[in-house]
Amino acid sequence: MQSLSARRPAARMRRDPAPSKWDYRLQRWMLTPYVRGFVVKGIPTLVILGAAALWFSHEPNRQAVIGQLTHLREEFEARPEFRVSLARVEGASDDLAAAVRAKLALPLPMSSFDIDLDAARARIEALDAVKKADLRVRSGGILQVVITERVPVAVWRTEDGLTLVDETGHRVAGLLSRADRADLPLIAGEGADAATPEALDLIAAAGPLTPRIRGLVRVGDRRWDLVLDRDQRVLLPATNPVQALERLLALDHAQDLMNRDILTVDLRSDHRPTLRLTPHALADIRRAQGLDTVENEL
Repeated sequence: MQSLSARRPAARMRRDPAPSKWDYRLQRWMLTPYVRGFVVKGIPTLVILGAAALWFSHEPNRQAVIGQLTHLREEFEARPEFRVSLARVEGASDDLAAAVRAKLALPLPMSSFDIDLDAARARIEALDAVKKADLRVRSGGILQVVITERVPVAVWRTEDGLTLVDETGHRVAGLLSRADRADLPLIAGEGADAATPEALDLIAAAGPLTPRIRGLVRVGDRRWDLVLDRDQRVLLPATNPVQALERLLALDHAQDLMNRDILTVDLRSDHRPTLRLTPHALADIRRAQGLDTVENEL
């Protein structure tokens, strides 16, 4: 007879439910946010990008996409709401407006996307009479060009002729005859255009001498000579010419200096003015001093 213990089946070995060391590390690694994000989003994205790169690596595929995009863009730009049919010039005289339209050189009608506003502005501002140009595409297919003209303030005489200049000395236009703009002061000499602001200050400070001014001559590109009627000339210094002219006006007010027989008043010295008399006045002085008595007797 077998014992009871011999008849019992062998005890089954229980399986440990705990993960192995490497399973545990893998699970912990997958719980990391960066790793989970890469697995869930990064890997699919890389697969899609790789497939797209592989597809675009073939030249026919690229050309097909580029052609389709170009066609869609052309259809969009050719829509009627983007078509410019008219260029309207504002703030310019008739002659300048015609010159501006010629400088635009735009084959209207055309799409607003085909108009290079910066290049058109540069072409217009290259005109001497244009100080500033503002270009905008308005509704209704209108290209609005707002012009700020240069205002001539003086006539600059050079060896090549007469030129109108603005307050900065920039050329505005040519001039055939001085009589055409007799209302503007005359400046002459090398560098007179660049010194136009100083010339205007001198004219503004001339006071009672203003009606007698015939022009200003730039000497050596460093100072001015004020030319008056009766062949009188005032030599102004290179520095502080306005203050020197104001001293002359004070002297003229006190002694009526500029109504005397004087050819030249030299103000280049800060200490005192130097006068050059006319031959008639000089003869009267010499006669008063008895220096030409013998000559008169002969």
